[in-house]
Amino acid sequence: MGGLKLMNEETFQRKLSELIAEIATLPEGERDKLEVLAEQTRERHRQLKETVSSLQESIDFVRLSIKYMLFDLEATRRENQELRKMLDDNNSQS
Repeated sequence: MGGLKLMNEETFQRKLSELIAEIATLPEGERDKLEVLAEQTRERHRQLKETVSSLQESIDFVRLSIKYMLFDLEATRRENQELRKMLDDNNSQS
């Protein structure tokens, strides 16, 4: 990924808290806009985490569904083979 370094949740929260603390030291006129931006960043991060969690649940559901479908497919194949064998046995006896 080149020079891109991903940040874990703990590091993100720590860095955001450090940023908010640093913003608090600024003069009030400069502080307000940055505090709003920091809070918006916190909220977007929370929404992103919820979205990722929801996507992970959806992926898990799809994986489970595929496993059940494969199991059903194999059972159907076995039943099909047994029925063909029964038909072949019946045809050879006639």
